[in-house]
This record gives sequence, C-alpha cells and structure tokens, in this order.
Amino acid sequence: MALSFISVFSVLWVSVLLLLCLQVDSEPNADKQALLDFLSGVLHSNRLQWNQSVSVCNWVGVECNDNRSYVYSLRLPAVGLVGQIPSNTLGRLTQLRVLSLRSNRLSGKLPTDFSQLKLLRNIYLQNNLFSGEFPSSLTRLTRLTRLDLSFNNFTGEIPFSVNNLTHLTGLFLQNNGFSGNLPSIDPLGLIDFNVSYNNLNGPIPQTLSMFPASSFACNINLCGTPLKPCNPFFSSKKLSKAAIISISVGAGIILLILLLILHLCLRKRHRRKAGKHPKPGTRSVVAETGTSSKDNGPGGSAESERNKLVFFNCGNNNFDLEDLLRASAEVLGKGGMGTSYKAVLEEGTTVVVKRLKDVAVSKKEFELQLEALGQIKHNNVVPFRAFYYSKDEKLLVCDFIPNGSLSSLLHGSRGSGRTPLDWDHRLKIAVSAGKGLAHLHGSDKMVHGNIKSSNVLLKSDLDAAMSDFGLNPLAGTSTPPQRVAGYRAPEVVETRKVSFKSDVYSFGVLLLELLTGKSPNQASVGEEGIDLPRWVQSVVREEWTAEVFDVELMEYHNIEEEMVQLLQIAMACVSTVPDQRPDIREVVRMMDYINRLDTDDGIRQSSDDPFKGSDGQTPPQEIGTPLAGVTP
Repeated sequence: MALSFISVFSVLWVSVLLLLCLQVDSEPNADKQALLDFLSGVLHSNRLQWNQSVSVCNWVGVECNDNRSYVYSLRLPAVGLVGQIPSNTLGRLTQLRVLSLRSNRLSGKLPTDFSQLKLLRNIYLQNNLFSGEFPSSLTRLTRLTRLDLSFNNFTGEIPFSVNNLTHLTGLFLQNNGFSGNLPSIDPLGLIDFNVSYNNLNGPIPQTLSMFPASSFACNINLCGTPLKPCNPFFSSKKLSKAAIISISVGAGIILLILLLILHLCLRKRHRRKAGKHPKPGTRSVVAETGTSSKDNGPGGSAESERNKLVFFNCGNNNFDLEDLLRASAEVLGKGGMGTSYKAVLEEGTTVVVKRLKDVAVSKKEFELQLEALGQIKHNNVVPFRAFYYSKDEKLLVCDFIPNGSLSSLLHGSRGSGRTPLDWDHRLKIAVSAGKGLAHLHGSDKMVHGNIKSSNVLLKSDLDAAMSDFGLNPLAGTSTPPQRVAGYRAPEVVETRKVSFKSDVYSFGVLLLELLTGKSPNQASVGEEGIDLPRWVQSVVREEWTAEVFDVELMEYHNIEEEMVQLLQIAMACVSTVPDQRPDIREVVRMMDYINRLDTDDGIRQSSDDPFKGSDGQTPPQEIGTPLAGVTP
C-alpha cells in the first residue's frame, strides 16, 4: 500500500515538473507573429535582426514576462522605422505594458486598434512624423501613466477625454500643431505637462495653472496664469449702457489730450531740427547712400515721399527718415542684396540700415513682402523695424546686435592670443540658429534664402539670431547664376530658385563651417573658394575623419562622439538630392539630442548601449544613408 502511494506521488511530481518546464520553455507565438507582421509592413534599417528561429523574447528591443508567455515591453527607438504603422499588428500585443517607438520616421495616423492595448502603462512616440487629430484610441487606455506625443505633426484640438487617463503622471504634447482651447485636464497625479510650441489659444484652465510658463511657451494666443493675464474686455459679463457711454467719453477725452501733446512735440522737434547739421568728421547715411530729400525730382514729389519710413509695430520708434539719413554711418558688410550700415542716431539709438539693390518688384509687391517679414517674431530671428521705398532708394531697418556675426567670431584674428570658440558654444549656436530657421519654415512659411555665417548674429549669451531672411523675392532673375562654391545648394546655382530644401543645404554648410573652422568662401582651393561638402567627403572617404575637425577643438576632451554625430547631420543636410535632405525641424531635434548629452555634473559620458545616450534616451540618428567612414 505504501509502495503504491509512493508511486502515485512520484508520477504526480514528475507531471508537475514537466508542466513547469513546458511553461518556462513556452513561446508567445501569437505575439511573435504580430511583431513579424508589423516589421513586414514598415520600412526599417538593418539594425533589427529579428531571427524567426530564435525566441521572440531574445529579439532586440523585445522583453517578455518572467515565464516568457507574452511580450511585456517593446522598445524600438531610433532604429530607422519609416512609414505608417499597419493596423492589426501592434494592436494584437494585448499584454503590452511599455511601447517606445520614439525618434523614428513613422508617419500617418495611429491605428484605431491601439485601443486594445488595455494594459499599456507608458507610450513614447515622440520625434516622429505622426499626423492627424489627437488619437482617440489612446484616451481609452485608462492605465496609462506616461504619454509622449511631442515633436510630431498632430493637429486639431486636445480632447477633454484625456481626463479618462486617471493614472496619468506625465503628458507631453509640445512641438505639434494642436489648436483651440486647452481643456480642463485634471488627473490627480499629473506632475509633468507640456503643450509648448503649438497653436493653442484662450485662457489656461485653473487645473493647469500650477505648471511653469515653459509648459505653455510659444502659443501666442494663450493667456492666464502662469502667462500674461487675459484681456478683461473679453469677459463674458456685459457692461451697462451707462458704463459704455462713460468709457467712450473718457476714451475720447484722453485721445484728444494725446493728440494735442503729440502736435506740440512735433512742432518743437521740427524747430529743433531746423538748424541741425551732421557733426564734423563723421559720415552720414546720406553720404553713404547718396539719398537725400532732393533725389526724387523737383517740386512736390520729393516732399511727398519724405519721412515715409514705415514701421512694423507700435514700439519705441522715436526716429524718422530725416534722423536716419543724418546718422553717422559705418559699413558693416556687402552682400548679394546690398550694403549694410551701422547707423548711430543723434538721440543714441543704434540700428542697422540695409540699402537694397537690384530690387525688381513693384512698390506694392515690395510692401507686401516687407509687411510679411515685419510680422515675424522669434527669439532666434533678428526682427525688422522699418522700411523705406522710393523710386531710387529702398532701405530696410533692423535691430543692431552688438556681438557681431558668427563669421567674425569663428574666423577673425586667428593665431596667437585668440580665444577659440569652444565646442559647447558652437553647439549652442548651431541649435539656436536651427530653431530660428525652423520657425521661419514652420510658423511663417518663409524661405530664408541667404544663410551664411555672416548672417548669423550672436547675442550676449551667444544665442544665435538669423538675419537677412526672405529678401530673395525682391530680386530680379536677369543676372545669370554664378558657379561658385559656397553655401548655395546645387539646384540654386542652376535655377536661382530657393526653397526650404535649399535652406537646409545652406544650413548644413554652416554646420560644416562650425565643425571644420573653414569658411566655404575662402580661396584655399583654386580661385573659386573651397567646396566644403566635397572637401569633407573626400577626407572622410580616405578615413581621415579626425582631419576634418577644427584644430581649435582638439584641446577639448570627450567630445569626439558629439562632433561625429553633428558631422553626420551636416552631411545629410548637404545631400545633392533635395528630397534626401531632412526637414529642418528634424535637424533641430537631432541637434537638441546632442546638446543634452551633458550629465548633471558636467562630465561627458558615452554609453556602450547603442540604443541609449547618457540620459537614457536614444539619439534620433537614423537619417538617410550613414556617412561612410565616420564612426564615433
């Protein structure tokens, strides 16, 4: 009897062991097939070597649960995925907790079957090209704690149904095209929130007012705490008839007083100017440009065009054309569109006056283009202040930036005693200049058309500001194109037609200039100057990559990987085929990643994991064809 009991117990024990072994060695075949279907539906680089003969739990980027019965996590950042996510693929991974597809080139709308991923906790889809409205499928994933859709092309309103995500701790929607009012988003545990760089408007809800101003930056029509107060005149409360009459009468009286003061000031100013002449020993803009009130012919025609300096805004414009023409002038530089002067007005204001040449459009076309340029406002773009148009002279006035240009800082006074431009500041200049150009391309739909280091001006903190933009439509096309090396894209040399893609090419040359310390206009290769992209390619082709970089950068340590990454970005920008060049927003994203590689203690580190940087994030480095011979 005892022997029989022992035998039965042994059989049961062996059966349990067999079941455990089968469970450990199980393969989540359904999830495996879903991933294979996904991969077959999108373009991808050779970084994903998923072998069907190997367990899916051992694939790159795939993580299974402890008993390997289902896929728990899918992390495929910066692996070169391109195109739309096919439906009925990733939506079948019903046990998925973490999904990271950031820093790829995925596009289109998210599949509606994402709503089946009920157990998802974290979704990272930033730095892609997704479009369409806010994915409604994601608002049904009630267990989500982190949702990152930043740096995409989503549009439309942010839905109130985001409040369905009651466990949300982080919501990142910045750098998209969302519009409309912000809903009252109020998940109790929300600690990270960002909707900056969108097109949102209206008051910020009370539920979101505790977040910093940076969370709402660059939504020009948003108002309320922590931004500027909303206009009280848009209050929903109606004013009484008596209050309206009182306000109207008061406003009329104030207006009359202001007009009277303005009239008295103008008379006093006119008398003061009657005896004024330029100071001895200085040159004036009149002398430099040859412009005077008599240039327009005899009689009243000259008087009719005098003082018609058109300002773009209602700011502190305390000068007129007469002040400008009498100002002492200093030539700053000459370019294809004209000569720029530094003008110091008698009351102390300093501006830059650009005397435009070869303007081949009508006065109306000129004014329309200049009015469009005058509306552009961004921290990394030099604002235009005013313009003047007459038959013989066209002037453009903008702010004076005292720190000069990148060209003078990078190439001026090389030799002993020079303080070199270090790597951190070069990278800062590249990123800030890229943001200025991205604003021109994105918000204003404006082609710069004249990118070069002398048009990159530097503020006191070495933040860059782009100048001399948007003037190409004013120039004629009769002058034949010159075949010279420099910043211009190959197609512009042939056709003289600038575009967003030709701007990216010029920006790529600018990046090469920062990396190499060489100016594309210097005559070191033949008489036409150096063709910087071709020179870099030839050096890299010979596997002498280190010879590319500026000798002034060689004294800095632990920056080689970052320099190579920026070199890869630059060479993608200067592709001879326009369609192969990345969008400037994508370029800024990639440079921003390099700029974040510094750790909190200021020590640069490089990671052994090719999928992670020092901040645990993956660089968006898969663009175009990798640069042959360039390795970190």
